[in-house]
Amino acid sequence: MTDARAPSRPPVTAEPASRPLVAAAWMTGAIASFSAMAVAGRAVSLDHDTFEIMLYRSLIGLAIVLAVAGAWGRLGEITTRHMGLHAIRNCAHFAGQNLWFFALPLIPLAQLFSVEFTAPIWATLLAPLVLGERLTRARVLAALLGFAGVLVVARPDFGTLEPGILAAAGAALGFAGSALFTRRLTRSETVVCILFWLSAMQAVLGLAFAGADGDIALPSATGLPWLALIALSGLCAHYCLTTALSLAPAGVVMTMDFLRLPVIAVIGMVFYGEPLELAVALGAALILGANWVNIRRG
Repeated sequence: MTDARAPSRPPVTAEPASRPLVAAAWMTGAIASFSAMAVAGRAVSLDHDTFEIMLYRSLIGLAIVLAVAGAWGRLGEITTRHMGLHAIRNCAHFAGQNLWFFALPLIPLAQLFSVEFTAPIWATLLAPLVLGERLTRARVLAALLGFAGVLVVARPDFGTLEPGILAAAGAALGFAGSALFTRRLTRSETVVCILFWLSAMQAVLGLAFAGADGDIALPSATGLPWLALIALSGLCAHYCLTTALSLAPAGVVMTMDFLRLPVIAVIGMVFYGEPLELAVALGAALILGANWVNIRRG
């Protein structure tokens, strides 16, 4: 006979089946969006500090989320069930993104991206602790191959720890934490809910930090379109990334993000006249190999 006083067990949310190929398709959108945000972020870095950029990005993003969710009749998906997880995820992302914007004008793009791309390593290593995901040999191999490809492309000089390098390293940790807790939230929350709290919480944080000195610079006529592009590309990137994280383990998805480096190399060649070197091709081959291992074994 069952004891009626025994507490009932909470329902266990089953881990969704991994679909790495579909996740890879979504990650192409994330990579394109993050690359656009890098170009726009560098364009406004002289007019606004990092907190102001985050403030305007979040405010514009919040308006877009509310407008689109309202038009699709999905505002009811916004819940307050896991505010603690949302807070941890968004504080990690806010710190990482501010450090990334801080490093953007200080060091070369290749160097920034090479340090930032330690994030998949951290995400792969920490996923068993935060998410309970298995740390398989294939995932470790994919992470190491991808990071080796980044080093071949960027050839960073780690002998001197400049402020930009330290900021990029901090950004990598922030992005890794953000990805891990995003993956955890996708087990119970929709993308609309995650993006709403991403924009809302970071708008509050951006206002608090940007206004701490009593001076918030208003966007100029030339800067406003770039800020709008940052907001739109940021939302698109997080929509694609969040969807990918709902389809495959964090260690698989984050390693796919290594593809952003050869994409940025092409952007640098087309828009900034930066030459494509043999090292870029060799590094890109390692990165593609890492993603092939990840997708096949993910």
